[in-house]
Amino acid sequence: MASIEQQRERGERKVRQGLVVSTKGDKTVVVRVERRTTHPLYHKIVKRSERLHAHDEANDVAEGDWVRISETRPLSKLKRWRVVEVLERAK
Repeated sequence: MASIEQQRERGERKVRQGLVVSTKGDKTVVVRVERRTTHPLYHKIVKRSERLHAHDEANDVAEGDWVRISETRPLSKLKRWRVVEVLERAK
């Protein structure tokens, strides 16, 4: 792991929470992250979502799980996130 001084220089990494929508890849999950934003003209709250590819080393995450992911270095063409923890298992 990097020392505390290196982490301060590099800055805080982004952390998101989302729902796992696909586990078809090996050690890869697709997480849908929703955010709420205000429409510029109508000033109504609108939900926007994005699908992020995240690395799951243990392959223990299932579809429907709520997970916390953290930004990391590029691991492949699409993977820029890593699964940190499972917040809630699918029922």
